[in-house]
Amino acid sequence: MSKATAKKTDPREEAFRRGLGLLDAHGLFRGISTQWTESPRLAQSRGFADVDEFGTITCHRSASLDPDEWAWVVAHLCLHRALGHLRPDHPRDAAQAVADCVEVARFLREAKLGHEPFLLPAELPRGDGRMLAERWRLEGIPAELTQVGTAGFVPDVRVLPRRDDAGDPRDPYDWEADFAVRVAQAAAAAVDAAAGAAPGDPKRRRTRWELARGWFVSSYPLLGGLAAHFTLVADEQLCRAWDISVAAVNATRAEIYLNPTAGLSELGWRFVLAHEMLHAALRHGDRVGGRDPYLWNVACDFVVNGWLVEMRVGELPDGVLYDPALAGLSAEAVYDQLAGDLRRLRKLATLRGRGLGDVLGEPLPHGDAVGAVGLDEYCRRALATGLAYHESSERGWLPAGLVDEIRALDHPPLPWDAQLAQWFEEYVRMPERHRSYARPSRRQAATAGIPRAGWHRPEEAVPRYTFGVVLDTSMSMRPVVLGYALGAIASYATARDVTRARVVFCDAAPYDAGYLDVETIAGRVAVRGRGGTLLQPGVDFLERADDFPTDAPILIITDGECDVLRVRREHAYLIPEGATLPFTARGPVFRVVAADR
Repeated sequence: MSKATAKKTDPREEAFRRGLGLLDAHGLFRGISTQWTESPRLAQSRGFADVDEFGTITCHRSASLDPDEWAWVVAHLCLHRALGHLRPDHPRDAAQAVADCVEVARFLREAKLGHEPFLLPAELPRGDGRMLAERWRLEGIPAELTQVGTAGFVPDVRVLPRRDDAGDPRDPYDWEADFAVRVAQAAAAAVDAAAGAAPGDPKRRRTRWELARGWFVSSYPLLGGLAAHFTLVADEQLCRAWDISVAAVNATRAEIYLNPTAGLSELGWRFVLAHEMLHAALRHGDRVGGRDPYLWNVACDFVVNGWLVEMRVGELPDGVLYDPALAGLSAEAVYDQLAGDLRRLRKLATLRGRGLGDVLGEPLPHGDAVGAVGLDEYCRRALATGLAYHESSERGWLPAGLVDEIRALDHPPLPWDAQLAQWFEEYVRMPERHRSYARPSRRQAATAGIPRAGWHRPEEAVPRYTFGVVLDTSMSMRPVVLGYALGAIASYATARDVTRARVVFCDAAPYDAGYLDVETIAGRVAVRGRGGTLLQPGVDFLERADDFPTDAPILIITDGECDVLRVRREHAYLIPEGATLPFTARGPVFRVVAADR
């Protein structure tokens, strides 16, 4: 290129072309046609671009914007077309024009597309555009939103003048349908990329389950991030070999195994994919603990299917576990109900089949299998982000139980000692101190002549404010776990001004150690028993003891290798990390993490 030609290149037009290039790379705005011209209307209003009611976008060539800003401006006008703001029946007053621009600006912020060419509020108003316009007609348009469009101080949707003798030769175009096609194409491209297929590969035939996954990516933000990350393995021979009637999931490798002969519709596959993704994302396989794995899987199925029916995601396939009577219950509560009716369990089947769980502990061998993908952290981020977007964009109602589980995943659990401290604060009563001049405190140097009341505790505080400890002293108890547990108990009891605790050792028979000083309890406790572990007699002893308060709570320290306990007052369990109890605990269970692990 010669120097003469280079001098004629307008840097403003170059920035404009580069901005269109950014839009073309986005996918939703590929191939946008615009007019680059001088516009007296835009020059007078200090605007950058506008769009007429037939969808023609006019950009003012005298505007000096960066490529990112031009991308934002043109995308803003394209979204006016896509969101129905050009329809003949759409209101044209000033309040509605501002509400439409706010709706578009929110969309562009969520899509992180381009850069705003002028200063907008950090938080844009939420809600439907017509609702916002109705409010602003009564209250007035906020001052900070008077210039939210791309045409300066006039509306950026321009109404063309009408002629009485002849109508406009151009036919209205369905911009909303055009944008819907673009969204579907972008979702399909994202799904193809996630599956490893080349864009536009003619050999790739989109199946019903792939169309179902594409719907999540394009239309359901809560699970869209998960759907793009999971690999769908539709292999009839693999499913036959591993007895998978419809589907199963492995969270370690982020794979969902589908039986292509299941004969489900696209809506049915939406339900199945959402079911398996929630199994993996909510870590149902890791939460089984000491429960029966299949019974736990069935309990989780009832809960997940109930959520999906409430959310109207897809279509409930025939034979899938669903019971409206279990609505609102957690998986743990459903498990407890099912455990009391094991004969009913024989008739129940997961998506994998009867007697088989669809949450797999190990990935199935197939093709060129890859290693684990570290799905746990990804699922937490994807679900938390999807929930925030789902709520902010008002995309539909979500069950409270599902929202609670997603938020719980986003916050790591408290360590065992912090949980124990909370339990002490809630259930172990603290002596009420009060000030009394019967025993005045030491005088202050600054005001030596003024006596002050001293703190006074009632003499009967020891028998009234205490707690019990039932200690498993069998051979299987590790000394380091005992040390950590008793040390934590002593520190939290001291913080609550509880000076003594009633301790009972248990092995083959209970041994009452009486009231021990909590400050020295960890060092003074001598493990006495080395026989079998029977803790129920120790619990009964404390509950019947005349000198033990009827409302005092009991802490039970064991390694889990004990008898089935029935405790009739407030209680909690301290067990080593990785251990399980041979029964369903009615009180909280704190898992002690020792340093030598």
